[in-house]
Amino acid sequence: MEEAKWLYEIILIIYGLSLVGYFIEFIQNNRKASRIAFWLLSMVWLLQTVFLLHQVFIEKSFPVLTLYDGLSFYAWVLITFSLILSKILRVQFMLFFINLLGFFILLLSISSTATERMQVRGIELVHEMLIAHVTLAFISYGFFTISFILSLMYLTQYRFLKRKKGFHWVWRIGDLDQLDKLSFKAVTVGVPILSIAIVLGIGWAYAANAEFYWFDLKTVGSLLVLVVYVLYLILRLGKGYQGRPISVYNSAAFLILLVNFFLFSNLSNFHLQ
Repeated sequence: MEEAKWLYEIILIIYGLSLVGYFIEFIQNNRKASRIAFWLLSMVWLLQTVFLLHQVFIEKSFPVLTLYDGLSFYAWVLITFSLILSKILRVQFMLFFINLLGFFILLLSISSTATERMQVRGIELVHEMLIAHVTLAFISYGFFTISFILSLMYLTQYRFLKRKKGFHWVWRIGDLDQLDKLSFKAVTVGVPILSIAIVLGIGWAYAANAEFYWFDLKTVGSLLVLVVYVLYLILRLGKGYQGRPISVYNSAAFLILLVNFFLFSNLSNFHLQ
């Protein structure tokens, strides 16, 4: 069991990359991202299947007798259904949510089992979940920051062109359409990464028996940031907002991110323990 720590980590990393791929495919209709996500998820399914077969034939125990084993089997079922549905329905957004739930359930199973059976290395694994949670949150913030900068460049460029001033700066700032698309792509990557970070944070709190408050300002702030950027995608894809209106919204969304990072972090009773 001790030696399996690194394998569990690989499974979670591959699963997380698969989630990002499914989300990008839905938002951008990127078939290459969909194929990569499918094969990554297939790798997770294969590794999970090996674990289940080992438990059935080597340990002589069907993996539904305990809560933790049941969670692992439940995650395997969700992954199996997801792989089948990806070939039948091709509804990538539904697949993203199914696998986000599967990722959370598998995370609970692995972290709880590690804490109970792996002793020191199990504690290390749970601690690494916290590190991964914080790291991924910062990475998502990095993508949102890039998106904000691009939106700011768009608004600056738009102002120059409207007033017919500063044409010598135009070639340095970039094409309006390109700035708009790049800003959109940055948010597209940032949203699933932040979703995974939040799931990891909740999983860590559960496994480490930490005092977790849904109404803690930092928790609420992180969920609010996620909702704000999901709304950005809805406005962009569902309502057709582009150009200046969506750039203004994106700039306002980044201000909410800054409030969450600087103000809510200082007022939090959970994240600063």
